[in-house]
Parts: sequence; C-alpha cells; structure tokens
Amino acid sequence: MITPPPYHSDLPLDSKGDADTDISRTPVSLEQIIAGQVRHYRTANGLSSAELASRTNMSKAMISKIESASTSCSLTTLQRLADGLRVPVTALFRGADTDRDATFTKNGEGSVTVRSGTQHGHEYRVLGTLKGRPDALEPTLVTLTDASDVFPLFQHPGTEFLYMLSGKMIYGHGAYEYSMQAGDSLLLDGEGPHGPLVLIDLPIKFLAVSAK
Repeated sequence: MITPPPYHSDLPLDSKGDADTDISRTPVSLEQIIAGQVRHYRTANGLSSAELASRTNMSKAMISKIESASTSCSLTTLQRLADGLRVPVTALFRGADTDRDATFTKNGEGSVTVRSGTQHGHEYRVLGTLKGRPDALEPTLVTLTDASDVFPLFQHPGTEFLYMLSGKMIYGHGAYEYSMQAGDSLLLDGEGPHGPLVLIDLPIKFLAVSAK
C-alpha cells in the first residue's frame, strides 16, 4: 500500500506574519496539488516519467507538464493517471479543499503564561497552539533564572517530553530523580508529580512538550 503524502505547499510562506500567529499562505492551485500527488505516487511506485507515460498512454512530455503544474488535466487524463498509479482518482486531489492550521514563532517570541512558580524566576513561554485541536501538542520553552527554594510540582493528564537546552538541574517525577543537562531528555506520565527539584547550573532552559 502506498502511503499518501502529508499535504503541504512547496511555495514560500509569507514572511511578514506575526510571531505566534498563523502565517498567511500563498494559495495553491489545483494544478499544483495534482502535480505534487502524481510525482509522489510515481516515485513511491518506483516509476520513471517514461514508465508512467507508457502505463497511461501519454507522452513523457505530458507527464512532465503535469508534474510541473504547467497544464490542466481533463477528467479522462486524471482517470488514466489514477489507473497507471494504482490509486483512486480522489487521491490526486488530496489536500485541495483542506486548510491546515500552523503556528510560526520567531526566536525570542511567544506567549508568556503565568503559572505556579512564575514569581520565583520561572518563565513559561508557549511556542504555539493549534485551533480546535484539544489533542494537539503544547510546546513550552521553560527558563529558570532564580535559584529559589520553592519549586512547584505539576500534575496533568497525558504525557510530557522534556529536552534540556542549557544549564543543569535535578528533575523529579514521582519517587525518582534525574540529573539533567544540555542534550538530556525525559519522557514522563503527566499524572505523576513532576518538576525541578534542585537548580545546579543557572540559567536553565528546556523545552517541555505536553500531549493530552
């Protein structure tokens, strides 16, 4: 079975979008979508342009035009392409009517949230969210700058992944303690009490990605 590709545009994003907000996308034409799908399924089947042309009774030049989005396909042409690629015709339109959400955050920006521990020199900067997706990942950049003796422990549904970027600390999860420094990671069950226990080398910065 050939896995369909995740839909995305090869066109550049609008670089003028605000950080931590949806960046406007350049509209993608139907020809570009079909071009990407044909190219994907052809290469996934291990076919050259000439071999696909032979399967579909089309010229190699026509296949090249289709894959470069420089021509529009008739319904007959689409059916011949689908038959040659062994996929339903609808697979060639995948993503044509779908607007996928994405969030782009510039370096040093993001939404700073107030959580338990904020007043103790702990900064929590949410790097992005997806609208209407309660199951979406929540990436948060955590920065610890104050060697306070008060470290809040957290509990929440789902799982959480930590990746240390700088500094060194002892991080607790349930009855266990982990010495973490740059490059270390920890995947944990969010239901267990977790949080930094000892700050060894400040400032400490780590990425925390939670999923429900």
